Amino acid sequence: MAHDHEQQIKTYGKVFAIGISLNVAYVAVEITYGLMLDSSALLADAGHNASDVLSLIFAWFAMAVATKQPSQKYTFGLRRSTILVSILNALLLFGAAGVIGWEAWGKLFEPAEVAGTKVMIVAGIGVIINTVTALLFIKGQKNDLNIRGAFLHMAADAGVSVGVVISGLLINLTGYNWIDPVTSFLILIVIVYGTWQLFVDSINLALDAIPKDIDYEEVKDYLLNRDEVNDLHDLHIWAMSTTENALSVHLVITECSQDDFLKTLKHDLHDKFEIIHTTVQLERKGLDDSLEIE
Repeated sequence: MAHDHEQQIKTYGKVFAIGISLNVAYVAVEITYGLMLDSSALLADAGHNASDVLSLIFAWFAMAVATKQPSQKYTFGLRRSTILVSILNALLLFGAAGVIGWEAWGKLFEPAEVAGTKVMIVAGIGVIINTVTALLFIKGQKNDLNIRGAFLHMAADAGVSVGVVISGLLINLTGYNWIDPVTSFLILIVIVYGTWQLFVDSINLALDAIPKDIDYEEVKDYLLNRDEVNDLHDLHIWAMSTTENALSVHLVITECSQDDFLKTLKHDLHDKFEIIHTTVQLERKGLDDSLEIE
């Protein structure tokens, strides 16, 4: 049997290019004004945004690499790099959180004078840029862990920038400069909370856990409820990348048209469970036929 193993992987090249360019420019603005105004909240947000720029770059690179054709050494290609980059991005964000926390802790005991109005203006620009960037990824985030990570980071950044605007307003109204480092700690909480689930999901995929959107028992029941199937064993479901799921199984079948059965099986597993790569071994009373469908 001949099978088409090539899968089209969207790299979202233009989306990543636009998002990265906008955020690099904004990080430069935040760092400049954060140092000029001695605002730990602005510097904290700049650190977060800088780590997100790295995340976008790594995610874009991984998705581009994932399109490379399989070779004799990497027989599945380099699709799994998207999972490894998801882990790297999460670790980068945790590192950025540590730096932000250290800086804010020092400012908490020695609050610096902060120009609230200017902080509000710079952070307000961030609200616009991060919202626009998040909207660029809103469509693709439903089907890809890397894109979802980018979307969540940008959406969180927009919320964080809103928090910095509020911080500047409160400083203007009250004159309490300790509000600035306290805002940094709130930003820290947002980063850790938003990153943790991404980290857990990425580790699970790296360990070949069943993808979170697939119910193992539901897939098993579907296979066993087929009229042609008497029994099954060695059912495995895992992620080949952040967008592609795979399945392998041994099925004990009755007399049937194997071509029709495999064609229907492939179609249903793809449409019902988003499983793209399927390898099935058919067994029937002394007959052991290994048939792969892709």
